[in-house]
Amino acid sequence: MVMMRIPQPRIRAFSCLVVAFASFMALAAPNASLAVTPAEMLKDPVLEGRARAISQQLRCVVCQNQSIDDSNAPLAGDLRILVRERLMAGETDQEVIGFIVARYGHFVLLRPPVQINTLALWLGPLLILALAAIRFGRFLKGQARLDVATANAPFTRLEQDRLNKLLDEGSRQ
Repeated sequence: MVMMRIPQPRIRAFSCLVVAFASFMALAAPNASLAVTPAEMLKDPVLEGRARAISQQLRCVVCQNQSIDDSNAPLAGDLRILVRERLMAGETDQEVIGFIVARYGHFVLLRPPVQINTLALWLGPLLILALAAIRFGRFLKGQARLDVATANAPFTRLEQDRLNKLLDEGSRQ
């Protein structure tokens, strides 16, 4: 096995790229402490804790991969305020979640229930993964067939002439 030595400047450049990428990812990560503003927070710590727990279960319909507690989108802020208003009105956690689901559908839940109308949300990624695995298997099978066909194929006249020329040159040395 031949070991290649990577030139020092390339290692430094790669290291700089890794550090820059890591820094970018750290800055791009959602910061929940910035999403909920002090004006939104309830004075009662018990109600605020319930509001935070509910907000962590609800998807921001603008961002789609963040909870409304983590999102800085204006609609997420409106939903956080709505959750807190309904809690202050005396509703239970399930009533608040039910009210928001009635308005936005099960998609607003970060973990939607398994139902007929949410099967696509649950089974879609598995179906895509299965199709990709089947396609990859067919690709590998085709490559194996190509390798066998290529290995058994006779040389063309041009290839045979070139091979003979190389063998003659090698035997003279």
